[in-house]
Amino acid sequence: MANIKYFLGEEIPLEMHKVRMVQRLDLVPIERRLQAIEEAGNNTFLLYNKDIYLDMLTDSGVNAMSDKQTAAMLVVDDSYAGSATFTRLKDKIYEIFDKKYFLPVHQGRACENLLSMFFVKKGMYVPMNYHFTTTKAHIMVNGGEVLELFKPEALEPVSTHPFKGNIDLDQLQKLIDKEGAEKIAFIRIEAGTNLIGGQPVAMENYLATSKIARKYNIPFIIDASLWADNLHFIKTREEKYKNLSTREITKIMSESADIVYFSARKLGHVRGGGIITNNEDIFKKLLELLPLYEGFSTYGGMSTREMEAMVVGLDETMDEEMINQGPIFIKYMVGELVKLGIPVITPPGGLGVHLNAMEFLSHIPQEQYRAGSLGSALYITSGVRGMERGTISEEREADGSDHLAAVELLRLALPRRVFTLSQVKYTIDRLAWLYENRKLIGGLEFYEEPKVLRFFFGKLKPTSNWQEKLVAKFKADFGDSL
Repeated sequence: MANIKYFLGEEIPLEMHKVRMVQRLDLVPIERRLQAIEEAGNNTFLLYNKDIYLDMLTDSGVNAMSDKQTAAMLVVDDSYAGSATFTRLKDKIYEIFDKKYFLPVHQGRACENLLSMFFVKKGMYVPMNYHFTTTKAHIMVNGGEVLELFKPEALEPVSTHPFKGNIDLDQLQKLIDKEGAEKIAFIRIEAGTNLIGGQPVAMENYLATSKIARKYNIPFIIDASLWADNLHFIKTREEKYKNLSTREITKIMSESADIVYFSARKLGHVRGGGIITNNEDIFKKLLELLPLYEGFSTYGGMSTREMEAMVVGLDETMDEEMINQGPIFIKYMVGELVKLGIPVITPPGGLGVHLNAMEFLSHIPQEQYRAGSLGSALYITSGVRGMERGTISEEREADGSDHLAAVELLRLALPRRVFTLSQVKYTIDRLAWLYENRKLIGGLEFYEEPKVLRFFFGKLKPTSNWQEKLVAKFKADFGDSL
């Protein structure tokens, strides 16, 4: 949104696109919403789309594709091996990231699997700015231990710090001094911390991390899935880089890392992903694993149509007027919630709006899953599906006890070019009502719990009849309104 000012003074995000195709939505009655969340075991992942009005679960694979991306899917070379489509994608990646070698995979967690199998051995450490659920699981499966080296401001819910995603360089140096470089499988920085509010990483932090990694010959890996948001924040919050283009910033970031991997469901807006590097030896060794777990080297689990769309999507990721669409809508929604006194993570980050369930539902014991309860309550009262990013998203301790999360967040993702401003305002309105009635909300407990990544398939039940009470209050205040 290039310096748009309004005569009437209101500050609202301006869409830099027009809608040319629509998908019907339904808002089912609150009675059905209560039934649906019960059937889903109070796990928003298990809700069916027919019962959802606004799906803010994730931005993964649900960002709107452009007209040019859709058109590109019709011009493909679908050869199993040696596809010209793959060549176009490989050339585009080299053009943007300045890295020669590219391994295509079906999505981001496939990258995590291959990299963990290759680098991680039993007893090794993987320091990072913050973990992501599947990343941590892959490292643990291969015998490694994740060490989160975030700075204190990372967990401050209300803050003006522009780069709360930075890795703590002092902690990183102390780890190397104590354990030795040979015990560190690799250093990972997530370009935007998914689990603690989508907070970005400063360019200076990337460069300083790279300097340490290269001094000790430790591989430095960037998870670039949220790269687009991080680009926007470096350009708008880091003075030294405000006059550089997104392409120039990208090349500096890319050069700092030995390996960049990404989920194209977030970066590029298609279903796929990839690992890119300039290290020929690493590339050749990873290439041996690719056919076993993904596919041949020129498709790697992706369809050629998705690959053609990715070529265009990566180009569009270099357009500031495209990549700002997520952050400016998130900033608007966060600002409105702050005005209403609703606890939300600040400053606004990428990916989505992150409600601070730790404070929102401070009357519920953390062992009763505050963020999960808030997700259930919001769905019941609005039809809006968010994602729990708190204790449910953690793995249990070895003794079977809960690992209580450092933060309890309900993430409301705002995928790019998907929701209208009226839909965002509707969500704000329902949150305002819910916050006013928050004392009616109670806790949850598991009745069906997988051993790994329980947040995907686990089922919970309310610890009391609080959901029926919430519905009764809604109907008393809203009558027959949906």
